[in-house]
Amino acid sequence: MTDKIFNKKDWFDTLKGLRNSYRIFVPVREGDFHNFRSLEDETIPNFDFFNTRLSPKSVVYPQSERMLECLNDTESPEHGVLKEAAKDYSQQAIIGIRPCDAQAFQIVKRNFDNPDYRDPLWVQRFESTILVGMGCNAPCPTCFCSSVGGGPFSEEYLDAIIFDLQGRYLIKGLTERGNEIISNMQGGTPADVKVIDESKAIAALANERVTSTVPSDKLTEKSVTGLFGAPFWEDVAFSCINCGTCTFLCPTCWCFDIQDETCGKQVDRVRNWDTCMSPLFTLEGSGHNPREKKFQRVRQRFMHKLKYYPDKFKSGVQCSGCGRCVRYCPVNIDIRRVAAMMNEY
Repeated sequence: MTDKIFNKKDWFDTLKGLRNSYRIFVPVREGDFHNFRSLEDETIPNFDFFNTRLSPKSVVYPQSERMLECLNDTESPEHGVLKEAAKDYSQQAIIGIRPCDAQAFQIVKRNFDNPDYRDPLWVQRFESTILVGMGCNAPCPTCFCSSVGGGPFSEEYLDAIIFDLQGRYLIKGLTERGNEIISNMQGGTPADVKVIDESKAIAALANERVTSTVPSDKLTEKSVTGLFGAPFWEDVAFSCINCGTCTFLCPTCWCFDIQDETCGKQVDRVRNWDTCMSPLFTLEGSGHNPREKKFQRVRQRFMHKLKYYPDKFKSGVQCSGCGRCVRYCPVNIDIRRVAAMMNEY
């Protein structure tokens, strides 16, 4: 086990020193929000945040990614031959990821890496990614990670975890890969018992501050058809404007579309994030749309996360409790309220 203490004033230099061995992603303040960005010479990391607006999901699963490419040139022997686009699967580390977002990777993993199917792009990039978490000293009022199998200082899905101790950071190694990246950090001093006890007290206080919950204890015993036909879906969907904010920000949403794009003689096959909240998502070539009405799309989102996923994988709901969909929904649709309605129906 490798536990180190770093002064905050030396922290950025420490992270930049890791770039010789890893591609580093850090939280960066952009206007009123934070997002994860690659650590470059001009990057100014900022670890003073509640949570990033977008999770670091895109580090493993890019919003838009070239999968295959070919030439549309009848004079070339390569005409029409699809080849895999160049990829970079070198070691990378996300520094400061919240425990809920680390748990989200495991939720998504059940879809992209299972006995029936392994998505090669997702799997290779995830396996080359080290997750150095940062506990939440002050969880947001909309966070409910503790009720979906996590917590503000949950260590289960991380390689290492950072504790913010005012002017210092304590980094605790949790796995072999986590200990390795900590040993590669220049500077720092070994953690003593006093600091370890201080970190435990901070974590305990943070756990007490998470009071918001998502009731789900009765969901698996509910009838799928019964919930599907429940009378409250029209009311739930009434204010929805189909903006897709909830699914775009969600760290556990994985839907995508694949398109072929042509520019001159170059043809690219591209995978893009997509959303079940879009009217075009289920539009068939025939013109038929099995989810043409708004309430059907809203119902699909909640049924998938809170009923279909638990029934299929037997591992809890498809949600890590980050609360982004609650905070950023422009019409205040709240997954906690919908879960309670489903749970008690």
